[in-house]
Formats: sequence, C-alpha cells, structure tokens
Amino acid sequence: MEHAPAHDGHRESLPALAIGAVGVVFGDIGTSPLYALKESFIGPHPLAVDQAHIFGVLSLVFWTMTLIVTIKYVFIILRADNKGEGGSLALLALITRKLSDPRWTTTIVMMGVIATALFYGDAIITPAISVLSAVEGLAVVEPALTSLVVPIAIAILVFLFAIQSNGTAAVGKLFGPVMLVYFLVLAVLGLMGIAQAPRILWALNPWYAINFFLLDPGLAFLALGSVVLAVTGAEALYADMGHFGRKAIMIAWLYVAFPCLLINYLGQSALLLVDPTSVQNPFFLMAPHWARLPLVILATLATIIASQAVISGAYSISQQAVQLGYLPRLRILHTSAKAAGQIYVPLVNWGLLVLVVLLVLGFQSSSNLAAAYGIAVTGTMVITACMLGVLTFKIWRWPPAAAALVTGGFLIVDGAYFASNVTKIPDGGWFPLLVAGITFTILTTWATGRALMRRRLHDGAMPVEVFVRSAVNSVARVSGTAVFLSSSASDIPPALLHNLKHNHVLHARVVLLTVAIEPVPHVPAANRVALTDLTEGFYRIVLSYGFMDEPDLPAELSRIAIDPPFTPLDTSYFLSRQTLVAAGRPGMALWREKLFAWMVRNAESAMAFFKLPTNRVVELGSQLEI
Repeated sequence: MEHAPAHDGHRESLPALAIGAVGVVFGDIGTSPLYALKESFIGPHPLAVDQAHIFGVLSLVFWTMTLIVTIKYVFIILRADNKGEGGSLALLALITRKLSDPRWTTTIVMMGVIATALFYGDAIITPAISVLSAVEGLAVVEPALTSLVVPIAIAILVFLFAIQSNGTAAVGKLFGPVMLVYFLVLAVLGLMGIAQAPRILWALNPWYAINFFLLDPGLAFLALGSVVLAVTGAEALYADMGHFGRKAIMIAWLYVAFPCLLINYLGQSALLLVDPTSVQNPFFLMAPHWARLPLVILATLATIIASQAVISGAYSISQQAVQLGYLPRLRILHTSAKAAGQIYVPLVNWGLLVLVVLLVLGFQSSSNLAAAYGIAVTGTMVITACMLGVLTFKIWRWPPAAAALVTGGFLIVDGAYFASNVTKIPDGGWFPLLVAGITFTILTTWATGRALMRRRLHDGAMPVEVFVRSAVNSVARVSGTAVFLSSSASDIPPALLHNLKHNHVLHARVVLLTVAIEPVPHVPAANRVALTDLTEGFYRIVLSYGFMDEPDLPAELSRIAIDPPFTPLDTSYFLSRQTLVAAGRPGMALWREKLFAWMVRNAESAMAFFKLPTNRVVELGSQLEI
C-alpha cells in the first residue's frame, strides 16, 4: 500500500502548505454556502421552510460532508497516491501499473476516462455558478442592480480567462490569505446566525436526516440533488494532492475549511428558523446591511479563486491526457520559471471561456445553473468509489469483508446522490453530460486511433537488425548525427526509410529515438535514458518520462555520455508526418477515423512539443490508411 508523503518534496513548511491548500484546494467547496442551502429549499423541488425540513436538510449537509469529504476523501482516497500525485488519471495510471489482469485493466481505463470526461463538464459549470452566485449578492444589497448581475458576471469571467496567459504565480500568493479571511468571515456570520436560534445545533443529530426521509421520502430523495452541492469540489482534495501533500490538505480541511463551512450552514439554517422569508438568499441576508456590499466583494474574490483552481486543474488534466495518449499534442506554455506545474493551455482556456459565457447567458441565474450542477460531480464520485473498490481488493489487499463494507457503503451513498441528480437532466443536467459525452468520444477516438496507426505502421515496418545489415554497406555515409523519432522501440521509423529512399545517404551516426511515457508522475533523470548500441553507427535510445514531466529532447540528448557527444550544430532531427486516409478497414467507425485524421492534422507539431530546434528539423511525409 502506497502512502502520500506528509509534505515530502515540498520546500515550504507545513503551515505554509496548509494555508496554500485553503486557497487552492478548497476554493470550490468553500463557495458552496453561497447557493447550496438556498437551492435545497427553492430549487426545482421546493421544500417547506419549517423546522422539520430545515433540521433534515442541515443534518444531511453535515453528514454528507462527514462521510464523503472527511472519511472517503481525506482519510481514505488521499492515501491512494501515484508517487505523490492524485486525480482520476493518476489513479488510473496507478491501478493499471499494479494490475496484470487485462479484464480489470480495460474496465478501469474506461472508468478513468469517463471520470476525466465528467471533470471537463464540471470545469465549465463551476466558474459560471460560482461567480454568478456571488454577484447576485448585489441584488440583495440593492434590488435595482439585478439587471446588472449577468453583465458583471460575464465581465469578471472574461477578465479571469484573459489573464491566464500571464500566469498565476503572483495572484496565487494571495489565494491562501484571501480564502483564509473568507473562511473566517463564514464562521463569524454563522456564529451570528446561531446566536439567534441555538437550538439549530440539535440538527447535527443524524436522526433528523432519517426523520426527513420518513416524513417525506420522495422530496427527501430529490433534495439530495441540491444537498450534494455542499460537497462540490471534494475531488479537488485528491487532484491537488501533488501540489500540497496529504498532510497539509488534511490539516486545512479538518481545522479550517470543515468547521467554518459547518458553522456557516448552521447560521444560515438558524436564520431560516427565525425568518423563513430569508430563504431567497440566506447567505447574504445573514450579514448586517452595512456589511453586505463588502461581503459581495469578498465572495466574488473567493469565487474567482475557486474558478482559478478549476481552470488550472483543466490545464493539468489536459497535459496528463496528452502524455498518457488520450489527447493529441496541445500547445502548452509554462508561465513560471520556478513552478513546473504552472502551465497555460490556450486551446483549453478559450474553449472554456466560450462555453462558460454561453452557460451564463443561457441559464441567467445561479438557481437555474444549480439544476445543471451536480451530475458530473456525483458521477465522478461513483467512479472514484468503484476504483477505490479495485484498490482495496486488488492492490491494498484489504480483508474482503472490510473492502466490501467500505466500497459498498460509499457506492450506496454516492449512488443515491447520483440517482437524485439524474432527475435534474431535463432541467439542465443534460449540459455536463453532453460535454462529457463529446470529451469521452474525443479521448477514446484519439487513444484507439493511435493504437490503430501504430499497428498499421508496424505491419509494414522492417526489423532493425535486418535494416542495419542490408543498408549499412549499400549507401554513402555523411558526417553528423541524424535523430529519427519513432513511436516504436523495435521497428525502423518511416522517416528513416523515406530519407534513404529519396536521399540515398545515411549519417555517420543514426539514432532511433523513442519517447515512452510511464504510468508515474515523474521519472528521475538517472532512470530516464536507455541506450543500446546497434553497431555500425546505429543507436537505439528510449527516453522515459512521467505523465507530468515535460519532454525536452535536445537537453536530454546533450546529457548522454557518448563519444562524440550530441552537439546542436551537428545533430539533425527527422520526423514522420503521416497523412491519414480514412478507409473502411476494421478498426473504428468511418466517422471516428475522419475525426482522428482531423485531430492528427491539427495537433501541435512534434517539433514544438519536444522542443526541437526549428532550423535542425526535417519532416518527411507519407500517407497511411487506417
């Protein structure tokens, strides 16, 4: 069983990491009080604002945060680290690395890809609902400003996405302190509310959640779809583990985020007991009138931070998907010379912005968006519970009874929330499912297409030994080093065959270079290079990277101890550019073959992706039927 280090590999102190985690990891879940309780009562399935329902909903919120976030994620899932990294793709890579049974592996891969696809649906809705719910506080401060809510929310979102290319290092330093202030304000507001009706503390008794189901089972089941909004962002605890470490995230949740959130929900519920009419926006109405405008500003800052965390997560997931072979090469820019994890992916950024703005324009309010929110989150939670089952049974080797009890318990809880959210599909839940469906198609088409293309190339390839024996004495040799990139570590790359066919020469040193992505986040530099001397001036080099490493081929070659050493002015790089022709051969449906061919044409150039010098690259093209 692998455990995440407390904060190994992090140069900052544990308190600093915990404050950073408060800002980045808990931004999403921290903004849930803006809308979660309100939507439970005035959402698609309204509830009576009386003591039985208030106590029932609050009890469900408390026990949902306890079971799903504290027990499932903080105490169990955070222990499932892939060399210190977390998230759906990291967990997928961890399980596939440990499992040898192909039947399990195929199922797990599908679950991991579905979870990744659902994440993109969530990443679109989170900025929209978070910023909208904060700006809607203006309508509480001054009802005449209601018409400005949507334009202001869109302006904030456009600004947020527009500054992404500048990097978030400077802004990131403010995340922790701002969110720390925000969480303290949540607690202060909550204590003010509790003081009005201290009896609200009795709602923490699980009996009131049970009584809610006994009193009105149908509405209680439907209410789960709104209650789960209180734990949206729980997946971020796991996904951001590599940035802060398990211990820092645990401390930030148990000592800051969880108590402050709970106190705020208690305060909102106490306000509803005293004044049921405040259900229209209990979060802002808890504050004195003079404090509401500053609270709107603070809440807006918090939602911007929450959105930033999701946007950065989308970049990171996209990079991992590229490295693991589920997305074509994308243009990835590094925005910090110090922090390797701070990246910017233009295509993902502008695609998210367009969809987020369309969401705000289409749904107009956080209440309408809440109907679309939740199904992607709960779907991911169910998949994580299934993958946890595989971990406990197959990898951690728990006693079968204990593994079945834990996995079954989480599946029942997560399944109930997912089932409740399925009822929201007609009211907006279709949107994240549509996004996830399109994303799933893209991810699986690319992965399947790459496998097909490699199979077709392998079918017509020549073994290295045969090529070396037949070609070495039949053509002239010229000075210098030629590096031929190859997707296969055993065959001759097409570019070498085409170069020999058209130019009738071989360089004095010929390197067949393959980049292999391992199912671990990082591969140490000492373990990265595998060099094989094939004789007659031919070499096979395999460079192994982790799925979060950044390939830099010239830099890696320059570090190899070989005589003569690789020098920039003496080394040329030859790339194969395949023009794919969709054909009716077995493999994929024709429309998916055309989609794959289109993605290949529009993928980022291997030259830029691998940081090859532009004046030392030769591309040789050919056609290939798939």
